[in-house]
Amino acid sequence: QVQLVESGGGLVQAGGSLRLSCAASGRTFSAYVMGWFRQAPGKERDLVAAISWSGGRTYYPDSVKGRFTISRDNAKNTLYLQMNSLKPEDTAVYYCAARPDWGTFESTMYNYWGQGTQVTVSS
Repeated sequence: QVQLVESGGGLVQAGGSLRLSCAASGRTFSAYVMGWFRQAPGKERDLVAAISWSGGRTYYPDSVKGRFTISRDNAKNTLYLQMNSLKPEDTAVYYCAARPDWGTFESTMYNYWGQGTQVTVSS
């Protein structure tokens, strides 16, 4: 089992940047594929970025491609999400999540979740 704690959310103006962090503890962090998801009120929880065990493979949906960058530091047991050129529609609670295998980006297939951090982008 792995425990995940997000940080770094906040209020930012449109066009600004934020960097989210996710600290992991418990089982070996490098054994997990990691993802960042977000959920706005009344909407489903959607993936915004995923990264493979060593960081060699990443995935982004079109909605954030070119603006968001996922990275990980396995020595520090930490996952990051750099968010640039933020838009009001990026406003949501952001979650980090872990699963053992690559190959799916459905939230229901991720085993472990953090508590979330709020990101609000003002226009």
